[in-house]
Amino acid sequence: MRLLLAYQPPYDWPAMLGFLSARAVAGMETVVDGVYSRSIGLNGVHGRFSIRPVAGDALEVTLDFPDPTAVPQIVTRLRRMFDLDADLPAIHRQLAGDPLMERLMAERPGLRVPGAWDGLELAIRAVLGQQITVGAAIKLAGKLVAQYGQPLQPPMPELTHVFPDAAVLAVADLATLGMPKSRGRTLSGVAQALLDDPLLFEPGREGGVARLLALHGIGDWTAQYIALRQLREMDAFPSGDVGLINALAALEGGPVTARDLLRRAEAWRPWRGYAAQHLWTSLNRLD
Repeated sequence: MRLLLAYQPPYDWPAMLGFLSARAVAGMETVVDGVYSRSIGLNGVHGRFSIRPVAGDALEVTLDFPDPTAVPQIVTRLRRMFDLDADLPAIHRQLAGDPLMERLMAERPGLRVPGAWDGLELAIRAVLGQQITVGAAIKLAGKLVAQYGQPLQPPMPELTHVFPDAAVLAVADLATLGMPKSRGRTLSGVAQALLDDPLLFEPGREGGVARLLALHGIGDWTAQYIALRQLREMDAFPSGDVGLINALAALEGGPVTARDLLRRAEAWRPWRGYAAQHLWTSLNRLD
């Protein structure tokens, strides 16, 4: 099935693709010749999609999914994942009050905030990334998918598994993948929390960050990161992020603390998440 997802231009596809490529999990995601592909699971059914930009201010999706009634839900998820409904003029008007942001937006006027296909997957990946590099976290995620994910049928050369279900991860001893036992317990606890509250990662629900912070092993950085990319709270802001601190310091040529960054970010409300994305992108980190 072929779908066209329209957006209001401009759209910085190279930045979006760079973000996804740097974090592609083996067996579940690929980026080849400017096309992003991945396996997906929804309501117990498995499939895959590929997405690329086409003429006419749209992204073209090639969807292989056996349940046609799920297409509207899939489209909603894809529009969130690729931030297709962003009101960039309103965002730019607010952020342009800061000369630094005005310059960064002029350099990347179509920059979007990457979302996620699935809340549990994003949360697990965020926890895996605590205090280690992006590359190391992606390797751990690949091990997790290979060991606990369900095989995709029929498999493709690069897409072989679907991300594990919450019920599987909740009882798994994830420390065997090569991480501290405490982090393994956090991962299983997050999966169990989703089983207890199926709306835990639902966008638009009140009190999302507070619910995340109540989970064992979830601190402010992880909660804010999940809120930004999954809950789509566009004012979420992981102020203690080393990448953000380093980016602001490099751009302004002086030392910056987490407190300095948080104070500076007050002028970016209610779009601090977009400001964060511009800062990350300025260092080509896209964290």
